[in-house]
This record gives sequence, structure tokens and C-alpha cells, in this order.
Amino acid sequence: MGRSGGTGGPDGAVRSRAEREADTERADRHARRGAWGVVAVVLLVGVHLVRGGTGALDADGPPQPLAVAAPDGTRADASAFGPASVPDPLPSSTPLRVRVPAVRIDAPVTDVGLDADGWIEAPPPEDDRVAGWFTGAVTPGERGTAVVVGHVDTPNGRAVFYDLGALAKGDRVEIARRDGRTAVFAVYGVEVVPKDAFPADRVYGDSGRPELRLITCGGAFTEDDGYAGNVVVSARLVEVRRSGT
Repeated sequence: MGRSGGTGGPDGAVRSRAEREADTERADRHARRGAWGVVAVVLLVGVHLVRGGTGALDADGPPQPLAVAAPDGTRADASAFGPASVPDPLPSSTPLRVRVPAVRIDAPVTDVGLDADGWIEAPPPEDDRVAGWFTGAVTPGERGTAVVVGHVDTPNGRAVFYDLGALAKGDRVEIARRDGRTAVFAVYGVEVVPKDAFPADRVYGDSGRPELRLITCGGAFTEDDGYAGNVVVSARLVEVRRSGT
């Protein structure tokens, strides 16, 4: 997802190979099921997001968030969006496209899972304008936390989630689904999480409502270690549209 051969992920954006191997050995990878009997999230402790690429970027690098996080580092109260803005959870349906008008993201979504080493796969670097939905979690709009990842840069330069860090509270994320519905999420948190302090349970845990996480690499960058963190965008379902509306 970034310029380094390192890897970004839930317990830290970029780690050395030795750190990654140590984390993998002690990882606790299991699905958490909510009270409604659906898989809410995979706690990706020790599992990194993707194997990173190598890219040339602008001197200043991608936009970084201004610490627009939920109050006290916790999830925002649903009441902040108003009672009319909390639709019922949707049934499972594969996401097809992600749109984020505020930063001009409009990209197809492909399925990504875990590779043979237990790492979350990302779309290949040559597909740098494609986002990946992690199939180990719920689909966007279901009760629970859906996860969509994307490269920030590749050897070709800027990638699909390059501008993710420029999002602000209240911006909308639209996920077009195979069932003809579009799940619309309101951003309530944008943050860079460092590799050594990734709050996996807060980011991936089941709040009991339909939520979405958009994740890419971010933070400081060095040639040796790559990106020092992940940009994490947290959003909550506020609207459901039918095709043609």
C-alpha cells in the first residue's frame, strides 16, 4: 500500500520482516460474532494489511489527517447523526464500487482475503486504482464493521487512496452493492495510527451498528522502514439508496 517493501496493517503500518514474523507467530486471528449471529469482524492482531509496494511520490507525500477522531478515542455516539440518520442494517451483499466525492475517489472494489502467510492481500500494484474489501469481515451496510483497503502509492505514483487523509468529519462514503443498494456512510473519525499503538479492538470491533473502515498507509515515511502508520477512516451508515435514486 505504500512506498516501502514493508507492510501496513492493523497492529501497525509498517514493520520489519523480523517484527512481522514475530507478530504472526503470536497472532490471535479469530472471527468475532455479534449477538445477531453474523461475523462482525476479524481481530487482525498481528496480521498486517497488505504487502507494500515501492513508489515515487511528491516531496510532501500524501495528505495527513488533522487528528479528526471520535471523542476520547472512542466511537462517536450514533445520536450525533440524528435518529433519522441511522437506517436498519442491510443483508449481506458484495460491494462493487467505492465513491468518496470529497476527495474524488471513484473506484471498483475487488475481494481480498488472507494469503498463505496470514497477511491481508491487497489488489496487485498494477491495479493501483482498485480498492479491496476484506472478505473476513461483514459486507458494507451489514451490522458490524466492514473493512476496505487500498494502496496509497505504487511504483506508478499515486494510488486509489492517496487522498484518504484529507477527509473530514461529515464527509460521505458511498458503497455500491451487488443487490442494487448504495450504502452511504458519514465519516466521524480520521486518524493516523502508529505501528506500535494500533487499537485493533477499537478500529475493528463490533459497535452493534453498520460501520465502515477505509484504511491505507500513512504517517512518516523512511526508505528503510516505509510508512510509520495507517490512515484509518471511521464511518457510520446514515443512508441507503436504491439504484437510480
